[in-house]
Amino acid sequence: MKDIKDLFKRYYTKELDNNKDKTVYDLFDWSKRDVLLKNHKTGKVITEMKGLEFPVHYSQNAVDIIASKYFRRAGVNNESGYEDSMKMVAHRMVSFWMESLVDEGIIKTQEEKDIFYDEMVYGLLNQMYAPNSPQWFNTGLKQSYGITGGQNDLYYYDPDQKKVVKSQDTYTRTQASACFILSIEDKLLGDHSISEQYVSETKLFKGGSGTGTNFSNIRAVGEKLTGGGVSSGLMSFLKGLDRNAGAIKSGGTTRRAAKMVCLDVDHPEIEQFILWKAKEEDKVRALAKMGYDADIDGEAYETVSGQNSNNSLRISDEFMRKVKNLDNDPDATITLRGRVDDSVNREIKVSKLWEEFNDAACKSADPAPQFTDTFNAWHTCPAGEDGDLWAKHNRLNSTNPCGEYAFLDDTSCNLASLNIYRFYDVEKNVLDVKGLKHMIGLNQLLLESSINWGQFPTVDIARKTYMFRTTGLGIANIASLLMALGLPYDSDEARALSAGIMGLITGESYKVSALMAKAVGPFEKYDLNRKYMNRVIRNHARVAGALDTDMEELHYEPIRINHGLLMQLGQTELSDVLKESWTDAVNHGEEFGYRNAQVSVIAPTGTISFAMDCAATSIEPFFSHVVYKKLVGGGFMTIANPIVEVALKNLGYTKEEVQDIMAYIGKEENGMVVDGKIEGAPHLKEEHYPIFDTANVCGTGKRFIQHYGHVLMVAALTPLVSGAISKTVNLPKDATVEDFKEVHIRSWETGVKGISLYRDGSKFAQPLNTKIDHQDEDLELENLTYDALLEYAKEARRNLPKTNAGGNRREKMNGIRAGHTHPAQIDDVKVYVTVNRNARGEISEIYMTTDREGTLITGLLNSLSKTVSVMLQYHIPPKDISKMLRGQKYEPYGFVSKHPYIKNVSSISDLISKVIDIELGDYSRVQIKPEENDVLTRSRSRFVNNYYETENIKQLSMVVDETDVKDIIKDAEKNGEKLYDSVCPTCQSTRMVKNGTCKVCLDCGTTTGCS
Repeated sequence: MKDIKDLFKRYYTKELDNNKDKTVYDLFDWSKRDVLLKNHKTGKVITEMKGLEFPVHYSQNAVDIIASKYFRRAGVNNESGYEDSMKMVAHRMVSFWMESLVDEGIIKTQEEKDIFYDEMVYGLLNQMYAPNSPQWFNTGLKQSYGITGGQNDLYYYDPDQKKVVKSQDTYTRTQASACFILSIEDKLLGDHSISEQYVSETKLFKGGSGTGTNFSNIRAVGEKLTGGGVSSGLMSFLKGLDRNAGAIKSGGTTRRAAKMVCLDVDHPEIEQFILWKAKEEDKVRALAKMGYDADIDGEAYETVSGQNSNNSLRISDEFMRKVKNLDNDPDATITLRGRVDDSVNREIKVSKLWEEFNDAACKSADPAPQFTDTFNAWHTCPAGEDGDLWAKHNRLNSTNPCGEYAFLDDTSCNLASLNIYRFYDVEKNVLDVKGLKHMIGLNQLLLESSINWGQFPTVDIARKTYMFRTTGLGIANIASLLMALGLPYDSDEARALSAGIMGLITGESYKVSALMAKAVGPFEKYDLNRKYMNRVIRNHARVAGALDTDMEELHYEPIRINHGLLMQLGQTELSDVLKESWTDAVNHGEEFGYRNAQVSVIAPTGTISFAMDCAATSIEPFFSHVVYKKLVGGGFMTIANPIVEVALKNLGYTKEEVQDIMAYIGKEENGMVVDGKIEGAPHLKEEHYPIFDTANVCGTGKRFIQHYGHVLMVAALTPLVSGAISKTVNLPKDATVEDFKEVHIRSWETGVKGISLYRDGSKFAQPLNTKIDHQDEDLELENLTYDALLEYAKEARRNLPKTNAGGNRREKMNGIRAGHTHPAQIDDVKVYVTVNRNARGEISEIYMTTDREGTLITGLLNSLSKTVSVMLQYHIPPKDISKMLRGQKYEPYGFVSKHPYIKNVSSISDLISKVIDIELGDYSRVQIKPEENDVLTRSRSRFVNNYYETENIKQLSMVVDETDVKDIIKDAEKNGEKLYDSVCPTCQSTRMVKNGTCKVCLDCGTTTGCS
C-alpha cells in the first residue's frame, strides 16, 4: 500500500460488489430481543425495552449492555422515538466518520465512501472492533436524527480562522475523546489555576470522561506566598479537588468520577501524598468496626478523603538507581525541593521513601509507580508546540485515569479496540493476519475523523488536540486467542505472539498515518518534532525486527520480538507482515511525516469488551474458568469457559474427553458451580495445566498466574505501543511489602512505563465480618465490628463449661495478687506491663503503667488494661487476646530496651501480645531465648505446680497458634530448630528455624540457602 486510497478495498464485503440488491446489513441474520435490567437490591426496573433488533450471534449480555448504555433513548425521528436497532447505531456512527473523512479530503470518491461504510459497518456488527464509549453516546446524533443538544461550552480549532472557536451546539460535531490530561499552575485564579481546575474537572466528569494531572507545580505547605504568609500546601488542594469529584458522582452519575493524580518524587509533600490513602483506609476500618457502612459507596468511604482518584508517583531513573544501590551508596538521599521557596528543602533517605511507598501500596493499592524517564524515552514530541525542548511543560508528566494515554498536558485522545479473537478462524485454527491489517487501517481513519469533526471541553485541549492529533488503537480479548492456540499466558510463546499482534497494530497505524500525511499533510507541529519522532519510530521498528541496528538514545535495552518463536508457532505470515508494516512506517514517515503524533494505547476495554462479547478484557488473562451466561428474559446460567473447549480440541483431546473435562470444570450443586478448577480433570495431562492458568485461583484449585507473568507480558508489549498499558497486577492477600518491592523493581528493569499492584483485601470495601462463622477457625478478631465482637464474647461465655472457676460469669480478682512485671522502653516511653494470675495459675489480670503521668498515653493504657483484664476474667483465652493485639502498628514502635527478651515491637499492643506469649511459654516471637532457670520460668512453674498438686490435675495444656505457610515452611516448623538469635532479612520476623544447613522464615518463606 503506497497511497491512502489503496486502503479502500473490500475484504469482508466482497459479495456486495456489483450487487445492488444487497446491503451490508443483509450479510447478517437478525432477531428481535428484549432487555430487562433491574436493581439487584431493590428490584426496581432500570431499563426495559422490547423488540430491539440485533444480529443473531450477539449474546444477551451484549444486547443488554449496548441497549442500556448506548442506544439513544429520546429525540429519534422514528415511530418509537428511540433507537431500537443496532443498524441505527452502526449507521449514525459510521456515516459520521465517513462524511468527516470526505470533509478532510481523505475520502475522495463515491466508491471509497461506499467501501469504507460497508467495511466499517461489517466490522462493528461482527464485533471485530469497538470505539470508546463517548463515540457511542455522541457521534452522529445531529447528522442522523437532527438532535443538536443546545450549546454546551465545547470548542474546536478552526483551521481557516487559525484559532479556537466555540461549537454551535452539542452534537453537530462529536465529543469522542475519553482520555484527557490537564495542566495546572501554582496560582489560585486565572488560566490553568487551582480554581480553574475545579471547573475543568467538573466539565469532564459531567460528560462521563476522566482526567489526569501532575500536581508537582503546586507549592508545598509552609512555602512563602507573594502577598505574605505561607501556603496551606498541596495536600489541602488535593483533598478539595477530591471532594469535588465525589460531589459530581453523588450528584447524579452512576459511577465515581475518574481522575489521575500524579506527583514527582522530589516534591516536599511526597511522604504525605504517599501515605494519604493508607491512612484513610485505616480510618475506614475504624469506622467500619463502629458499625458504619464500609461498602465502596457507603458512609465510611464518603467520610474519608482520597477515594476519587488513582494516585501515581512519578519516579526517575536516578531514584531507582539509588533504590537498587547501583552506585554503591546504601545511605543515598534525594533532595525534596520547594517549588518557589528553598527554605522548605530537605534531604531524605531513598531507602525510607522507598519503604513508605511500597508499604502504602501494599496496604491501600495506592500510589502506583510511573517511571517518568521510561515514558519520556518514547516521547514523540519533546519540543511541544513552542520548540522549548524538554521543558517541563513539554515532557510527559501525567496519564489519563487508567494510565494508558500519556502525552503532553492539555491534550486528549479517542480510542478504539480490536477484538483479536474475531480474527481467529476456529475451524481452520489460523489467524487472519490480512484481515487484521485491513481493519487496523480503517480504524485509524475512524479515529482521525473524530479529531477532524471533534470538539473539546477547554480551549487549550481543542487547540493542542488539533495540533498533535493523537489517537489510541488497542486490543482486547488476547487471552482467548492464547488459550485457543494452546499457549500459557505466562510463557515466552504467548508474549511473542501478543507482541507481534500489538506491534502490527502500531506499525500499520503509523504507516496509515504517514499515508494520510501524504494526502492531507502531517500534524501541525510535526516539523518542530520531526527529528525526535522519527528516532522513536525507528526504535519501535527495531523492537519489531524491521531494523537490525542499535537503539538510538535509549537508556535501556527493551525486549525485542522473538521472530524465531513466531516461526515455531506457525505465525510466519504475522512475522513477515509485521516487518513490512514497520519498514513502510519508517520509510513513508521519513518522506511524508505523520498525521498523528501517537497512534496506539492498550486501554482496559471495560464496557466495550462486553459489547464485543469478549471473554477477556484488554491483555488481561481469564479471571476464572466459570462463565455466567445471561439468559433471555433475565437470570443466569453457569457454564465452563467455552474457549477451554476450543483449546482442548486443538490439543488433540477426543470429543468424549473434552466433554468429561468440561463437565468437571463446570460441575454444579444446587445450581451453582462449586469448583471450576482445572487440576484433577479427567484425561487432562499435567503438562497442559499452564495453558489454563487464570489470574486467580479457581474453586478449590491452587494454580494461578504469578505476578511476574503479568509484568513480563506488559514489558513485552510496552515498546510496541505509542502510549502505555493500563494493567493491574493482582497479588494474594498474604503478599508482603517485599513482594511489592520486587514487582516494582522488575517492572522498571524491564522497561514497563507504569503498573498498578492490588493486594486482595487492601481495600476495605470488602465487608467486615458482621457475624460469627462458627466454622471459621482462623477468625481475625481485629476485623470484627463492635457488634460482632460483642456477639463473639457472648458466644464464648455461653459455650464455656460450668465449673467452680466461675463458668461463663466474670471472675474478678480479689485480695493480694501474684505475678510478674515486664519493664520495657520504646523510644523514650517507659512502659510496665504487669501480668497477674489467680489461684489456679491462670492469667487473670493485665495492667499497664507508664512514666508519662497525666498524658493521653496514660489514659489509653488504663483503658486497654481494663478491657484486656475484663476479657480475661470472662475467660477469653489469653492466646486469642494475644492474636488480636499481635502486629498492630502505631507509635511508639521500634527498638525495645529494658526487657530481657523483647527487642522489637510494632506498637504497645504488640508489646502486650509478646508479653502474653511469654507468660504462656511461647518464645517464638521474641528476639532472645530465656535461660532455663530464670525468674520467669521458675515462678510460672511454681504457680502451676502448686495448683496442680492442690487440684490433683496432672498437666496444663498450653496452646500456641500455628501459622499456615508453604509446604517447605510447614516441614521446617515441624522439624526445624527454632532460632532465637536470628531476624528474617525480608520481613524482620523472628520466627526463623533451621532448615537443613540453612535458615527459613516461617512468616514469609525467606531462606538463607538456594532452595
